[in-house]
Amino acid sequence: MRFAFTEEQDELRRQARALLEEREPSWDELAELGWLGVSVPEESGGAGLGFVEEAVLFEELGRALYPGPYFATVGVALPQLSADEQALVARGERKYEMEEVSLDGPVSKARAFTALAAEAVGIAQKALELAVEHAKSREQFGKPIGIYQAVSHPIVDTYVETELARSLTYWAAWCVAEGEADATVAALAAKAQASEAAVAACERSIQVHGGIGFTWEHPLHRYYKRAQWIEAFGGYPAKQRAEIADLLLG
Repeated sequence: MRFAFTEEQDELRRQARALLEEREPSWDELAELGWLGVSVPEESGGAGLGFVEEAVLFEELGRALYPGPYFATVGVALPQLSADEQALVARGERKYEMEEVSLDGPVSKARAFTALAAEAVGIAQKALELAVEHAKSREQFGKPIGIYQAVSHPIVDTYVETELARSLTYWAAWCVAEGEADATVAALAAKAQASEAAVAACERSIQVHGGIGFTWEHPLHRYYKRAQWIEAFGGYPAKQRAEIADLLLG
């Protein structure tokens, strides 16, 4: 299969990024934008699109480190709700916290793990961008620190790992959207790779930033904590890889 984003998906990404870079939208704004009902059928007040479009939003929300309960509500709870309950979510009248949702069932788990993988890709991308920006602007001995291999090589490693994670994540998102038999394997692989990539991206970015990267004033520590939470959710990557081996090898 050759995968490429559609014009509509690219436009959704551009609009989401522009808004999230400008400000942190409220839950009501997310409802007005249609982000809460992307995959909700049109007859229930949603956009009637699919999970790939939701994955695009999860990535951008991860990149912006959006604090609202989007994952619990849209990533986990939504497919388990009735049409009437989905309509409430799409209108912003209902939202869920983690203690209110369950991952019971392979479909729910695949969807949740893929959503987290997309969020982790967004975190890794932001950590990479921060590292590149600092490496280009910070000078040492009259030269940008990015020219030194000790700085540039870790940044390149982050880029490679993030792109691999993105590829696995959108394969998983497509599998979930299409109800493919490989959805569980794809979601496990995506969550394992993306969560590890996000943690490593934050650690490398903190190192590239030097002393300022360790301070509370810099946003990297918040990205790092979220990446660690995603990595631990549902078990660490080693557990996901063991599950993949069991599914493939029996």
